[in-house]
Order: sequence, then C-alpha cells, then structure tokens
Amino acid sequence: MDLESYRDIEGLWMHKFFHEDLVRSALAYKPRPDDVFIVTFPKCGTTWTQYLVLSILSDGQPPKTVTDFMLASPYLELMGAEAGEKMHRPGLLKTHLPFYKQPYSPEAKYIYVTRNPYDVCVSFYHHLRSMTPKTEPDVSFAKYHKLFISGKASYGGYFDNLLSWYEHRNDSNVLFFTYEQLKKDTDTWTLKIADFLGGDYGKRLRVDPDLLRKVVDASSLKNMQGVFNEQMATLTRDLVNLPPEKAIKSMEVYRDVVNKIVPMHDSEGFVRKGVVGDWKAHFSPDQIRETKAWIAEKTKGSDVMDLWKDVDLP
Repeated sequence: MDLESYRDIEGLWMHKFFHEDLVRSALAYKPRPDDVFIVTFPKCGTTWTQYLVLSILSDGQPPKTVTDFMLASPYLELMGAEAGEKMHRPGLLKTHLPFYKQPYSPEAKYIYVTRNPYDVCVSFYHHLRSMTPKTEPDVSFAKYHKLFISGKASYGGYFDNLLSWYEHRNDSNVLFFTYEQLKKDTDTWTLKIADFLGGDYGKRLRVDPDLLRKVVDASSLKNMQGVFNEQMATLTRDLVNLPPEKAIKSMEVYRDVVNKIVPMHDSEGFVRKGVVGDWKAHFSPDQIRETKAWIAEKTKGSDVMDLWKDVDLP
C-alpha cells in the first residue's frame, strides 16, 4: 500500500505484481463473438458474479478448485490474452478495465457490476493489505483511504472506471447492475444474467426451480470461501506449474516472482464478508467528510450515485 508498488502501463495504474507484457496483451485481446466478459472495478462482487455465471453455464456444477476456476474464467490482465484464447467455451473472461481500455466488440457480451464506493474502499483495503510485505509497517485504513480517493491504488480511479461504463449501461450487449441489487434479490438477478447469456439458460432455470436453487446455492458465500480462501495463496504458483495439457505459456513470466515471495501482512481471506455496509466499521467522521467531497467532485453532472439511493450511505 505504497506508491512505489505501482506504475503506469498504457494509461493504467497497476500494481507491480502484474507483468507488463501480459497487461499489454490483455489490452490488445481481440474479442470473439461468443465472448462473455465480467467487468468491474476491483472488489465489486467480481468473483461472486463469475461463480454465478459459471454455475449457470454448468447446471450448478462450477469448478471445485481455484485453478480450474481461473482457467474457466481467466483474469486477462493477470494471465494475458493467451488465457482467453485457450479458454474452454462456453466460459467467461474477467477484466477490471474502464470502457475506453476494454477489449470491445459489439458482438461480445459484457456484464458490468458495481458497488457503493464506501464498501469498495474497505474491501479493496483488506485485499491489498494481504498483498503488502511485512517490511511495510503502515498498513492502516487511513493510509489506504487517501490512496483510494486520490486514484493511486491499483487500477486508478474508481469513478473513472464506473462512469465510463455507466454511459453504456443501456447498450444491448451490456448487462449493468450493482452488488447491492444482486445481494438483495439473488434469484431475480441470476435469472436476468441467464437471460442475458442467451440460448435457453434462462428458460431452463424458470422451468426447473430445483436447478435455480442449485445454481444459487453453488455460488453461496460459504461455498466460495471453501473453494478460495485456502487455495488463493498458491494460485499463481499452481498456474505456473500446470500440466502440459493445461499450461498457459504466458504464466512463465511469474516463475521468478513466485519463488521470491516474501511474508505478507495477515489476510482475512480472498472471499471475505460479502456484506453491505461494512464501511461503517472503518470510516471515521473525517474520512466520511473527505469521501463525500470526493464523490461530489467526481460525479458532478451525473446521477450515478442514484444507484444507491436505497442504500444507507452517508
């Protein structure tokens, strides 16, 4: 959580863990007509939505390991364009890119999920804290909050990302919703996602309530914690050491990195609480005032914050 951990790659403010060549290849990826992307600013419900989509595509049988999950829904900026090109289809591609950087085709489909900025700040703080070496003594929320509202944390400005996609929320090939909507009515939004994917996915869930329940239950917080929280620590190493039939050559660039990993600050798990309103346990009155001023400046002339008019925000 220090500025020295980041650098600019073609206009993207990225953590140095991401390999520059793979980020550039992700930006240059050419979408196929059958591509479905899940796009978010980090910590907006990305993994949950990925898991839901993969559960829909597999009749409630999503991948049982993190490595298989990443192969079925590759993270382009981490794994490079090769992972998307080798992905088993139907599958799902993950990015955290603003619209103006996103590999785009009018024939591909894009699921964009956003989350209120207060909870995003808290969730991203805990995520990046676990990626910060113990040699960095100050991993306070106060320090991270300043990075977040200045746009100097990984992936840059939250509103730069959100507003770029908000303009396209009504495009026919974009499904746009909030984490809070998905949390409030998971069944309804699972059906909307299934309809958006096309084919008969939505119909099958509507005529078979047991299948809908299976899909939703497979993507529960408890199930995802069981899959992710113990395995994420060795994910990159596992991807580097895949057997030849599954190998992604681009991951070789991380071999030296994973062999030099130093002790990191404690983690609460990749899949943490999955709640709305966790910000209340972290923000001080001064931080709330600073955040409200930042939001007002960034959203001037936009109604984007109406997305959370029914959520208890300051």
